[in-house]
Amino acid sequence: MSEDENKLIAERRAKLDGLRAQGQAYPNQFRRNALAAELLTAYAEYDNAWLEANPVRVRVGGRMMFKRIMGKASFAKIADRSGSLQLFLQSETLGASYEAFKGHDVGDILGAEGQLFRTRTGELSVRVEKLQLLAKSLRPLPDKWHGLTDTDTRYRQRYVDLVMNEASREVFRKRTRIVRFLRDFLDALDFTEVETPMMQPIAGGAAARPFVTHHNALDLTMYLRVAPELYLKRLIVGGLERVYEINRNFRNEGLSTQHNPEFTMLELYWAYSEYGELMDLVERLLHGLADALHGSRRISYQGREYDLSAPFRRVTVEQLVIDHNPDIDRARLRDVPYLREQCQRLGIPFKTGDGAGKLQIEIFEKTAEHTLTDPTFVCAYPAEVSPLSRANDADSFLTDRFEFFLAGRELANGFSELNDPEDQAERFRAQVARKEAGDDEAMHYDADYIRALEYGMPPTAGLGIGVDRLVMFFTDSPSIRDVLLFPHLRPES
Repeated sequence: MSEDENKLIAERRAKLDGLRAQGQAYPNQFRRNALAAELLTAYAEYDNAWLEANPVRVRVGGRMMFKRIMGKASFAKIADRSGSLQLFLQSETLGASYEAFKGHDVGDILGAEGQLFRTRTGELSVRVEKLQLLAKSLRPLPDKWHGLTDTDTRYRQRYVDLVMNEASREVFRKRTRIVRFLRDFLDALDFTEVETPMMQPIAGGAAARPFVTHHNALDLTMYLRVAPELYLKRLIVGGLERVYEINRNFRNEGLSTQHNPEFTMLELYWAYSEYGELMDLVERLLHGLADALHGSRRISYQGREYDLSAPFRRVTVEQLVIDHNPDIDRARLRDVPYLREQCQRLGIPFKTGDGAGKLQIEIFEKTAEHTLTDPTFVCAYPAEVSPLSRANDADSFLTDRFEFFLAGRELANGFSELNDPEDQAERFRAQVARKEAGDDEAMHYDADYIRALEYGMPPTAGLGIGVDRLVMFFTDSPSIRDVLLFPHLRPES
């Protein structure tokens, strides 16, 4: 903090001390009856003559973002959640309150009561008859002309970012609209929204490193969930048939422009369906979002236009490996020693126990994934990296699974669910072996989930969509931190 800023804070604290000496410094009796945007819309077509002939008295409140003192008359602007509105204040009307106003600071929260009128320039304003300071701002706001531009400060002090930047406020308003659209879209298809545990005795449902905690009363190690999948599929066993959840997942992994250890996912499970129908659903969902948010299926993101109206591309993992690595022999794509040689040639690290499926995915992620800018479904993932997916009937090396990519990043993951309890148990055992060999992201064996499957789960398809990444795309935001109100950051030095 600069010396000048410290001086300003000291001056404002002195003003607060004076307010405390006079009585209640933070009053709570003022109630507003109108918002700025409501007034600007309702009286947009009325001139000052009409407003003088038809007096409209209002009580408005908000943060003072601007003030200009001109002797015995002054102007100020206050901002509420809807927008900003001008106040006109006169010494002869307000008396002592006017003198007090001259000492108020930009950033203070004010309540004002008065009559609407238009200034000579035509701006709708309130001719203030009563004014009250509701909360003293002890810290000065950033310079109004430059706003809050430092990215790290915007993330750490989101409260200041929201005060100063309309663009940030709009991102989070749009995020709310996106989540509401997701719910409405699925509710219309007769899905039931549910909630499943955030703390789980077994970390399952995804290949990820969990956060570990401890329940004292039960003396039990527990995990913040990495995914709700295994609980949602228990509900399919129970007969709910169409369920979804929009909620947080937690993965003990690194920070980046695409990753936050705490993030929001939509997961849904649809009985008597298969993964091809999920791809159709994702297309319809994105079409609907584009229409609702932008009125167009051509979306601009980070300087590039994306056309969501054309049918989305569908291509297999193996085809993409070949397309982006022409030196690789298609006939040897499942030859482990050969794939290890290719990984070494490409500088891709791998583990001793990695099979052909895992090695394929390592090559795909290094060489092809970042090129998937236009909407693309990547299909036919190897069973080795898909422990919860149904094996393909024609080729058991593969599963009926896809991942959806847009703008070079994964946005969704879906597959026909594995509902054979014996096959699932065997895959869990393979995951346990990987964990014992040092793979921190491998899954545990979940005996209760196997028991649930043994009661019988109908053919089912499941889908997960990264809500934060979806919001990034539709708000033209380059980083996940731009769409999280309070992203995780390294501690301040």
